[in-house]
Amino acid sequence: MNDKILIRHLLVALFIGGGFLFAVIFPASHVSYDRMAVMATTASSSVPSVSAPDAPPVFVVTHVASPRSVKAAYMTSCIASGKKLRAPLVQLLEETELNALIIDVKDYTGLISYKTGDDRFPLNTKGCYVPDMKEFIGELHEKGIYVIARVTVMQDATYPKSHPEAAVLRRSDGGLWKDKKGLTFVDPGATEYWEYMVDLGKISYATGFDEVNYDYIRFPSDGNMSDIKFVRTGTTTKAVMMKKFYAFLGGAMDSAGIPISGDLFGMTTTNTDDLNIGQILEDALLYFDFVAPMVYPSHYPPGFNGWKNPNLVPYEIIQFSMEKAVVRANKLEEKESGWVPPKVSTTPGAASSTPAFIPKGIYANKLRPWIQDFDYGKVYTEADVRAQKKAVYDTGLTSWMAWDPSNKYTPSAFDRD
Repeated sequence: MNDKILIRHLLVALFIGGGFLFAVIFPASHVSYDRMAVMATTASSSVPSVSAPDAPPVFVVTHVASPRSVKAAYMTSCIASGKKLRAPLVQLLEETELNALIIDVKDYTGLISYKTGDDRFPLNTKGCYVPDMKEFIGELHEKGIYVIARVTVMQDATYPKSHPEAAVLRRSDGGLWKDKKGLTFVDPGATEYWEYMVDLGKISYATGFDEVNYDYIRFPSDGNMSDIKFVRTGTTTKAVMMKKFYAFLGGAMDSAGIPISGDLFGMTTTNTDDLNIGQILEDALLYFDFVAPMVYPSHYPPGFNGWKNPNLVPYEIIQFSMEKAVVRANKLEEKESGWVPPKVSTTPGAASSTPAFIPKGIYANKLRPWIQDFDYGKVYTEADVRAQKKAVYDTGLTSWMAWDPSNKYTPSAFDRD
């Protein structure tokens, strides 16, 4: 073999073996769920990309921008699990003003409604799960529907069992504390769980969800509260601990470019304390892109603001509650802006009116209340749902999300396109 032939063979061998050598020297890194990874697989449509003739089509994840006025309905993972089951609600979105859909990703069970590809997030194999979640979201995007992932946070029936060091415990014997429904809670002071929630949010976005809605972002509120112990929270007050969580979550998701919303008790709009659950409206407004007070009239106590039965005055309840929220949001904007009123002239005869701060709605426009379309204490009718929508609009807001745990909404309550 002459020298030229020998060199040629050596080059071919090096070329063939180069892939193996590269793989050995530069092994694959851990999967990342940050925005750059998502953008690499995001396109303007969900049409499968062209691939080799014998290879299956590759599904391309898409996203749609948040509507200026979000008008959403909630869908359970059970309804989402089957095409025939979810078809009526999808049709309602197509035919009415509804332009967004909230779908359970993680509910009170702590289990996940679809395969994430990450073993840390257990699939709900014993309950309802959505085998075609990514494709379903793609179909919704083709219809122009904004899709939101609902993630239950502190209420979790699974995580505390495998991570008791992160759980809310019983003071009496150190066992797992449970609420009235028999459900366990994660201690809000368990910072490793914060990372868990961030990662689940990033995975949800990478799947195609356009926003992540975090629910139960609070301390527990019912059960044997005299036998409860928050080891991880320690002596930190509930409000301070929740604010730290909001800040961590908001910062991480903002860095990843992922919109998030947070659900709050309805009375956070009118109470200035933390309701003994750690929720303060202003704290949430600082760190979430959208804040959703659950102002369901049926959930207000008798006598609230003088109304014997708040369930009978749905317009008044929401108008009063959200008006208070808007005022507080504008006050927060004034505070955060550092605005100082200019000095008033003391010259005799000069105008003496004090200039007022003019809000731009930086925080007020984040408000997106949950409204009620379910029967509780009374049958909720088209008039009741429409009254709540009108109350939202009359406070200067334009977005709302309708909740019915059974997903049996009142079609006539929503304007036809």
